[in-house]
Amino acid sequence: MAFLTISSKALMFDLHGYFPMILEGMLLTVEVALLSLLIAVILGLIGALAKLSKSRIARNAAAVYTTLIRGVPDLVLMTLIFFGGQIMVNNLGDSMGWDYIDISPFVAGTLTIGFIFGAYMTETFRGGILAVSSGEIEAALAFGMPSWKVFVRITFPLMVRHALPGFGNNWMVLAKTTALVSVIGLHDMVYNAGVAGGSTRQPFTFYLVVALMFLCITGLSDLGLQWVNRRFSVGVRKV
Repeated sequence: MAFLTISSKALMFDLHGYFPMILEGMLLTVEVALLSLLIAVILGLIGALAKLSKSRIARNAAAVYTTLIRGVPDLVLMTLIFFGGQIMVNNLGDSMGWDYIDISPFVAGTLTIGFIFGAYMTETFRGGILAVSSGEIEAALAFGMPSWKVFVRITFPLMVRHALPGFGNNWMVLAKTTALVSVIGLHDMVYNAGVAGGSTRQPFTFYLVVALMFLCITGLSDLGLQWVNRRFSVGVRKV
């Protein structure tokens, strides 16, 4: 029985007073993830419509965007956009007579992650739109409904149901990708865990806590996505 006894103290993490800092970093991580998701959804819708448009220029531009972004590692894109963007902005500022501009890691990280996942959302939404029955769209057009109203009232609601599985997967990966913002100096929970682990010489403890926090975020997200999926599947016959 003695081997089965585990003290409550053994189950506790001794964070040496760094827990508020880790928790603050977690809130920043969630903020980055949500804002990046908003940007990704907007870019994804624009990209999907561009790929399905009759304009050859729009289709080619969207194809270049998705091919380029999906072909370059996220970490490389993060550093290129952050450091390269800062150089470009300040070179432009020098020619305009501006003072040095320091781009916020929060802004750079959020825009970069949103830009990256906009490419993945483009393919997700494109697949969802293609899955919508053409008969329903044709029926709406036959009633004299303008194209934009057909999209808002017919295509988009039906597309959401088909795109939800891919959308949920993209969100899960996006939430974990926020860990990359630590490399550009944003004080998210991964960055704060590294600082705390270096100060206490217990990196394993702090990174384990961060892993558990990410599991909490993705676990709650999974529950929310299941609820949304049930809502959009009401009245749909399951084969």
